[in-house]
Amino acid sequence: MDQLAARRAAETLLAAHQANAQFAALGAPDRPADVADAYDIQQSFVALLRATHGDAVGYKVGLTSAAMQTFCGIDHPIAGVVLARRVVPSGAAVRRADYGRIGLEFEIAVRLKSDVPVTGMPFTAESIAPHIDGVCAAIEIVDDRSADYAGLDVLSLVADNSWNAGIVLSEFSNTWPDLAAVPGRASKDSAAIGEGHGRDILGHPFNSVAWLATQLASRGAGLKKGEVVMTGAVMKTVFPDAAARYRFELEGLGSVEVRVA
Repeated sequence: MDQLAARRAAETLLAAHQANAQFAALGAPDRPADVADAYDIQQSFVALLRATHGDAVGYKVGLTSAAMQTFCGIDHPIAGVVLARRVVPSGAAVRRADYGRIGLEFEIAVRLKSDVPVTGMPFTAESIAPHIDGVCAAIEIVDDRSADYAGLDVLSLVADNSWNAGIVLSEFSNTWPDLAAVPGRASKDSAAIGEGHGRDILGHPFNSVAWLATQLASRGAGLKKGEVVMTGAVMKTVFPDAAARYRFELEGLGSVEVRVA
């Protein structure tokens, strides 16, 4: 998609967010024809968001579990960009009123210790592992703007920065247990609401990072030292409908909390 068309579509998305309009598929002439177009629009949309939300500090990978792919009717992961002023410290509060419809996704995040080279070869968990120096429990804040999941348009979802609206991080650890086997448990006001394992993220969270690195390389970009990657959810998204405190604990790695007000 040419830059002018991508910019116009991005402005359509920004206006929909500002009007708090329900999520809908982009229509002509803004509708992306393919995944490449969708990421072109996303790139322009993120550029518009930076004035308010700061520079890019990492990425989210979404729809990495069978549960989430079934929920959204999609059979592959998607990526979005995380912006600096959307990084929320553990224990802080976010307001439901600031989102069209807030969702919480309980995840494993990683931190890059070195730049990942841009190559023509697909990355694997093994080839990406040497570039990772930190792992932590994390919660992604998504804003689906009350989307209708029946017949969800994945291209418009990708264009809309894959719905990323922020991330909540615990402290990174530079040692970690077997991430495929590690259990994660989510709670709401201390009552259990769901659980999963690292293997629910494409078999291993590093597979998610490898998928992202390969996707970025296909567009001539690469992961950079210090960036954070939200690797995906271990369970289905939770949509808070009232004030509550949410906690996610990864066994052997710590916990992260966010209060929804």
